Amino acid sequence: MPFRPRTAATGAALAVAAVLLCPAAAEARPPTAARAGPPTAAAPGWSAAPTGAARTAFYLEGPPGTALTDRLAVRNPTGRPLTVRLAGDGGVDGWLAFGTPEVTVPPRTQASVPFTVTVPDTAAPGGRPGGLTVTGTTPGTRTRIPIRLRVTGPTLSALTVEQVSVTRRGSAALIHYTLVNRGNTALRPRLEVRADGLFGSLLRRPARTLPDVLPPGARADRTETWSDPPALDAVDVRLTATAAGGARDTATARYTAAPWGAGGALLLLLAAGGGGWAAVRRRRRAGRGGRTGGDAPARPGPRPTDGTRRTSATTNGTKGTQGAQGVQGNASSADASAVDAPAADAPKANGATANRAKAATAGGTAARGAATGGATDTTTVARTGSGVRG
Repeated sequence: MPFRPRTAATGAALAVAAVLLCPAAAEARPPTAARAGPPTAAAPGWSAAPTGAARTAFYLEGPPGTALTDRLAVRNPTGRPLTVRLAGDGGVDGWLAFGTPEVTVPPRTQASVPFTVTVPDTAAPGGRPGGLTVTGTTPGTRTRIPIRLRVTGPTLSALTVEQVSVTRRGSAALIHYTLVNRGNTALRPRLEVRADGLFGSLLRRPARTLPDVLPPGARADRTETWSDPPALDAVDVRLTATAAGGARDTATARYTAAPWGAGGALLLLLAAGGGGWAAVRRRRRAGRGGRTGGDAPARPGPRPTDGTRRTSATTNGTKGTQGAQGVQGNASSADASAVDAPAADAPKANGATANRAKAATAGGTAARGAATGGATDTTTVARTGSGVRG
């Protein structure tokens, strides 16, 4: 193949251009080592957790009056000191105590912080959930570790329903009541509502769980709405509350439903009836009083005194004198008859004369009794007459 100078010159020029352009391309591309290197990780911050392996919460248990202890681990991997504040919350708030509420942890160090939970003597048995809060000096850094505390001892479940009342509000009625936890354990009550009127059942609500959890000794004021109460009736409303552990109580309230118009008419009717009854009774009393004043016999007076006896004796004496005078008159008549009688009737005349003598003797005795001022009583006169007759 013959040599061609033009072709050789062209190839040389291209080679020179390639050599000159290669360094510029190499400088434009980034270094391979810098592109493939791993990213730098951020340094980790502080942390807090229960001491020991794989614990995510504190678990404490004991009877009332005991002190329960545990430890908190605070880790500071940074290059500067860390200060944290400690506090309790929830059911252990006020029972949790630290040697110091604020702890400073040196750089790249882990501190073990002890704390104590003191269970009061009056604490009720049961669970007391709470927490331990650790707050760092850096704003927004905060950690909460749960505390599961259980107070041991005998439990008592007791629940009462109190202050039950029913009030009207428009076309509905409100049932007010209060639930009281009288035991030593927390309760979640269930409530049943029942209402009965004069003619049967009016309301039935089966037992349902209430949203409130009552700690020992707590009270909860609640209201039940009755959307369709009767317009006119006498209703007994009964509430029954139950809870776990056998807690149960029932309370009843009386509710009288009456519209204003019917109530006013009823009051007027009662007032009219009472007035009519009073008028009838007054007339009956007046009629009884008139009959008693005209027809009733006179009642005997009190027992007579001695003066009254003497007056009666005087009266008797007077009557005796009058009787004696009557006898004397009869005797005079007998004398006249004796004078006019014939001789054949002489025995009869003698008998009449004897009777006149007896009568005269009795009359004289009665006259002497009357003259003495009534001192001689009826018995004496009767005895004198008997003596004369004898």
